[in-house]
Amino acid sequence: GMDGNPPRLRRNASSTADITNLAIQPAGQNPAPLRRTSSWAFDEKLFIQSLYKVLVSESKTSPIVLYLRDVEKLVLRSQRVQIMFQKMLQKLSGPVLILGSRILDPENDYREVDERLTNLFPYNIEIKPPEDETHLVSWKTQLEEDMKMMKVRDNRNHITEVLAANDLDCDDLGSICFSDTVVLSNYIEEIVVSAISYHLMNNKDPEYRNGKLVISSKSLSHGLSIFQEGKFDGKDTLKLEANADATKVGDAKPVSTSETSAPDTKGDDKSVPVEKKDGEAASAPAKAPEAPDNEFEKRIRPEVIPANEIGVTFADIGALNEIKESLQELVMLPLRRPDLFKGGLLKPCRGILLFGPPGTGKTMLAKAIANEAGASFINVSMSTITSKWFGEDEKNVRALFTLAAKVSPTIIFVDEVDSMLGQRTRVGEHEAMRKIKNEFMTHWDGLMTKPGERILVLAATNRPFDLDEAIIRRFERRIMVGLPSVENREMILKTLLSKEKVEEGLDFKELATMTEGYTGSDLK
Repeated sequence: GMDGNPPRLRRNASSTADITNLAIQPAGQNPAPLRRTSSWAFDEKLFIQSLYKVLVSESKTSPIVLYLRDVEKLVLRSQRVQIMFQKMLQKLSGPVLILGSRILDPENDYREVDERLTNLFPYNIEIKPPEDETHLVSWKTQLEEDMKMMKVRDNRNHITEVLAANDLDCDDLGSICFSDTVVLSNYIEEIVVSAISYHLMNNKDPEYRNGKLVISSKSLSHGLSIFQEGKFDGKDTLKLEANADATKVGDAKPVSTSETSAPDTKGDDKSVPVEKKDGEAASAPAKAPEAPDNEFEKRIRPEVIPANEIGVTFADIGALNEIKESLQELVMLPLRRPDLFKGGLLKPCRGILLFGPPGTGKTMLAKAIANEAGASFINVSMSTITSKWFGEDEKNVRALFTLAAKVSPTIIFVDEVDSMLGQRTRVGEHEAMRKIKNEFMTHWDGLMTKPGERILVLAATNRPFDLDEAIIRRFERRIMVGLPSVENREMILKTLLSKEKVEEGLDFKELATMTEGYTGSDLK
């Protein structure tokens, strides 16, 4: 029957309430009830009987799995439904598996399962997000896709439910676009009157089926347009609302999904809200909004280090003055003043190779460059690029450069570059490694390269002759960071000991003379 003072039939009043609404509600708080809280728009007994007949019929030909999302909202809807559902379970036999799922508030992990649910589903499995970062990104991406599909389905189910409550039916709801479906679901009660009026005025012989008027999606769309014009004077307010409603999936905090099942249950991951991606790196003023990161860009995003978080400056590097000046001209000036390097001969270089013995300060130079130039810094290693799945290595390389373009100006730093971009003629080299190199070169300086992108590949190695010839060609500037001279060793020692308490009158020159052949790392 009808409840007193029924609430408006908004989307958040649906019997299949969106998971995002559950995620942001306090524990134990239920969403607003639908107009019919104790019964569906159809007979409950007829529904259970029909479900039983379908399960029995299908199980005779092949095993069947019945999945019930938000199971407590279904079987605990009323005592009558619970009793009928329990009787159905007792009568069922054969290869039939019934899975039910429910949402748990992550802040209330120890909330007890309702005893009535436990009687119906004796086995309980709790599903939590994976702890591994790589798997977590893929898991969240899949959840976002699932949430979008669930959102579309829930909106259409809600519209169908309200239409059925008003003795209406619509066969082509699927032809209405997603954004219109969201608004239509939110305001269906106000829109349905205009839709009926339009349908009857434009159909001399309206179709009736089982006592219900069958209206078209065109009539619903017309009612929606009239509602938008009348209430919002033709503004885009409803479109904005639809967009905001659709993005709730990304804004809601994550919740864990607990699955309850009949015997022999196998739980699978269900869609739950996921956290929004990490904060965007600092971008230039008046920059167009960035597109959301795809699955592979999200994996590399943690490797992005904003310039203000790099704690190394040129002052921290003793000596190497000539190399510092060269790097300022080659790297920092083009990144800071790209307008000065627009000509063909003056275009900034896309690759710089630092090579020399281990411990001479190549990595520190790279960090200082990114800090002084105000550029984002992406530290790339084999673990960032490689994947156990076939074809994902190349996608990770592509994501590396697309992400670098988003947070530009960017310095992509590859330490020990010979391990990743070595010669392609090596005996026994795996095919996947060759594909990584080819993809890297294509995006770095090839057909996929955009001329206006401020992306610099900076690499360091102590084995430059192991690099592939095509890679060396792309390093337009190759700078040797050799062993420090006596004067440089003296400057390095003074820099290292400047913040330490040392004996007055310490002879740094003598120490520098005694440490012939030492690198900066050895001196430290």
